[in-house]
Amino acid sequence: MAETHRLIVVGAGPAGLTAAIYAGRAGVSALVLEQLGAGGQVTQTVEIENYPGFAKVDGQELAARMREQAEKCGATIKRASVKGLRRENGLWIVETARGEFAAESVIAATGARRRHLEVPGETEYAGAGVSYCATCDGMFFRGKKVAVVGGGSVAFEDALYLSRICEHVTLIHRRDGFRAEPTLVERVRAAENIDMKLFYTVAEIRGKDGLVSEIELASTRDGSRETLEVGGVFVAVGTLPETEWLSGHAPLDDGGYVDVDERCTVGDGLFVAGDCRRKPIYQIVTACADGAVAANAACAYLEK
Repeated sequence: MAETHRLIVVGAGPAGLTAAIYAGRAGVSALVLEQLGAGGQVTQTVEIENYPGFAKVDGQELAARMREQAEKCGATIKRASVKGLRRENGLWIVETARGEFAAESVIAATGARRRHLEVPGETEYAGAGVSYCATCDGMFFRGKKVAVVGGGSVAFEDALYLSRICEHVTLIHRRDGFRAEPTLVERVRAAENIDMKLFYTVAEIRGKDGLVSEIELASTRDGSRETLEVGGVFVAVGTLPETEWLSGHAPLDDGGYVDVDERCTVGDGLFVAGDCRRKPIYQIVTACADGAVAANAACAYLEK
């Protein structure tokens, strides 16, 4: 028989933890299910400089504070990988690898995962020179030449972080326009050991003795190819929403994001918050805002 709760929050990133905090303050103790660890992608960021109240804060520290506050507000956090969702006898049944959990209301806050390049050699050398988390794996490349692929804030943050560890960093991007914050772009341009390789994409990742040794680049202008010798490739080309488990229960757009407005309400006690929701800006502060809105809506639903 499924363990039953009033409210289940799926995901313990900023959106999920904020939802648990707001629900607890409204008198509803939430069960929070998290696949990895509390904090989500925030824990992979070394320096956060745009979260209100903190001129600079470490991502793991911020995540730890959020988790502590959520637990003080009555939340219970369990490690569980969510596989699916169904409606049964007026309840939502959350299917996980650890069994089933039932609830009157569910807040989906599963965020997004890193997008892959989908080029030859990427899968073969994953964990052997190909990484999707600079702060997780950067120390393995101390003193080496590495490449970062992407044009968003995460790519520029990764390049800056790696520049303090590695001999040299090459930032590769398909054009000369960036989605990254202008201050990050300025800092990367000013770094002595970071070069930008613009109007190029990665066509293939090659290795030697089981480790990445070089990448083949293709020009987006004329298709010409050239080889860059690197010991590691850090991929930061965007994200894919973790919403497969919501299929059939929530409206998804062509990119897989849940297509609901700022009220974060799907219906029948199902709500969505954070980076898995379609919205114009994906930041920690907007994820927290979603969590607060979704929790308020969920508690109002439970009262009725």
